[in-house]
Amino acid sequence: MIDAALSETRKVVHELPYGFGRLLDQPHFETAVATASTALEAQGFSIAAKIDLQKTLRARLQIDFRCYVILAVCDVALAEQALEVDPLIGLLVPSTVVIQEGAGSGLYVAVEASQQLFQFTDHPRLKSIALETERRLRRAVDGMG
Repeated sequence: MIDAALSETRKVVHELPYGFGRLLDQPHFETAVATASTALEAQGFSIAAKIDLQKTLRARLQIDFRCYVILAVCDVALAEQALEVDPLIGLLVPSTVVIQEGAGSGLYVAVEASQQLFQFTDHPRLKSIALETERRLRRAVDGMG
C-alpha cells in the first residue's frame, strides 16, 4: 500500500514558475534519461542536444556535481510552422528538459513551459503552436514513469 501511494505521489505534476515537473519512479539515472528520451520521442520530439552537466562541470571546472542532464528537444513539424510565422522564433526553439538527481527525494524531471516563452509574441498562430507544444510535453512527462 505504501509503495502504491508513493508511486501516485511521484506522478503528481508540480507547476513551477517557468515550467512543470515531477518525481520519477526510475531508481537509476541513466535509465531515467533513456525513459524520458523515449517518452519525448513518442510525442514527436527529437533530441537536438544532450548536455551532461555533471561530466561538463567535472571536466572543465573540477567540480563534483549531482547527476544532471539537460535535453534540448524539438518537434520539427511544429518548429517549421512557427518559423513560417516568425523567422526569429528559433530563439525560443527547442524546448528544454532537465533530468536531475534530487536532494534525497529521487530523480526529477522538469520542462520549460512553452506558453511562458511564447508570451512575448502576440501572434495567435504562435500561441496555438506553443499550446500544442506544451500539451505534447505534458503528455511526455506523464509517460515517464
